[in-house]
Amino acid sequence: MRKNIRINHAVKRYGENVIIPDLNLFVKEGEFFTLLGPSGCGKTTLLRMIAGFNSIEGGDFYFNDTRINDIDPAKRNIGMVFQNYAIFPNLTVRRNVEFGLKSRKLPKDVIKSESEKFMRLMHVDEYADRLPERLSGGQQQRVALARALAITPDVLLMDEPLSNLDAKLRVEMRTVIKEIQKKVGITTVYVTHDQEEAMAVSDRIAVMNGGVIQHIGTPKNIYQRPANLFVATFIGRTNIMKGRLEVIDDQAYLVTNGGYKAAINGVLPDYMKSQDIMLSVRPEEFKLSSFQEEGIEGKVKDCVFLGLNTHYFVTLKTGEDVEIIQESSIDSIIEPGTDIKLTINTDKVNLFTADGNANILSGVINDNGLKED
Repeated sequence: MRKNIRINHAVKRYGENVIIPDLNLFVKEGEFFTLLGPSGCGKTTLLRMIAGFNSIEGGDFYFNDTRINDIDPAKRNIGMVFQNYAIFPNLTVRRNVEFGLKSRKLPKDVIKSESEKFMRLMHVDEYADRLPERLSGGQQQRVALARALAITPDVLLMDEPLSNLDAKLRVEMRTVIKEIQKKVGITTVYVTHDQEEAMAVSDRIAVMNGGVIQHIGTPKNIYQRPANLFVATFIGRTNIMKGRLEVIDDQAYLVTNGGYKAAINGVLPDYMKSQDIMLSVRPEEFKLSSFQEEGIEGKVKDCVFLGLNTHYFVTLKTGEDVEIIQESSIDSIIEPGTDIKLTINTDKVNLFTADGNANILSGVINDNGLKED
């Protein structure tokens, strides 16, 4: 049976050190949900609380309507996939996948059929009689996933499962994990610090910092309309600049430090007043303008040709350094030392309060960790 996960007012501390102060979260049944954040943000701690490996100092954890705080980890019916694979080196692939099934004392024919089913699903059936030392890292991770799924868990928990793989295998395995999760339909909580990985596999993402959830939403929501400055800088690449919001005759204008001014729509009513702001401009949302037009003046410091796109590193007249990504031209690139002018795609720029705590534009979709009605 598929389960949802509900967490109300979770608290985790080690002595006087509070890791998670007060956290609420709802993961829908069958969802691929990712906890994303920098090292030390509390994401793995929270995952281990769900698993029962860490104590809970406050709050309530539920699978559907069953409170699991005091349920032994072995009885929570979870599948767990670790960063270091954690498969038994002295057991063959088949015996590794069978391990959880044997622990449940299932009939031999069930153990055989279920283990073979998941070895085939993970494409490791041809290695059934090999020991793990004769497998690649990607193959070992497939075995770990097959073992976790073979017991038909209610919830699958994955802690940085791809961090030990090389770049090519990471991309291959995240595709495998996403496909298998959708095929099996199991509720999955996935921990990573890799924002590209999170964007590739997740239905929704919770961005965490300091034990606090900053933003919950789909990859598209979080990338295009981050809830605050931390989320904007953690998800994808962005340029942060200081500026002003000016409101004249009910029209809001974005004004950069260098004096560039552009009309901006979608400012929330509570913020429709002149004030200092912070701008987040993705590298692809800067546009080169002709030198006769209005624009932000700067000088190209360096450029990197990467085939489809060329990355330019520019110092603005204000002294701010920004990165620009432009589709590569067939004839030439802009050489270092060239004076340029830039405009901003105001449909996609994000504006934040001066302290960075809130996005002042409409369109932010933040689930806030609360159960849907």
